Amino acid sequence: MKATERTSSALLTTEKTDLINHPKHYNMQSTEAIDIISASLTTEGFNEYLRGNIFKYLMRYKHKGKPREDLKKAKWYLNRLIDEVE
Repeated sequence: MKATERTSSALLTTEKTDLINHPKHYNMQSTEAIDIISASLTTEGFNEYLRGNIFKYLMRYKHKGKPREDLKKAKWYLNRLIDEVE
């Protein structure tokens, strides 16, 4: 999949802030940071970025006080990586 074809995917659709799929602090004028990162890297580089985030959230889920949230974030990045390699 080309960088220009990548879009962020939502797993949850709710009115309240979605800290897993669409955190407000990663959204700049209707463009999410993940889409900017995707467009700025090669496909391989972006896949490695996703892999690094999977590891990050798996390693810290027991230590930050919000294990369920960190595991959901790891799952989000894993699902995104799966989408990228299909």
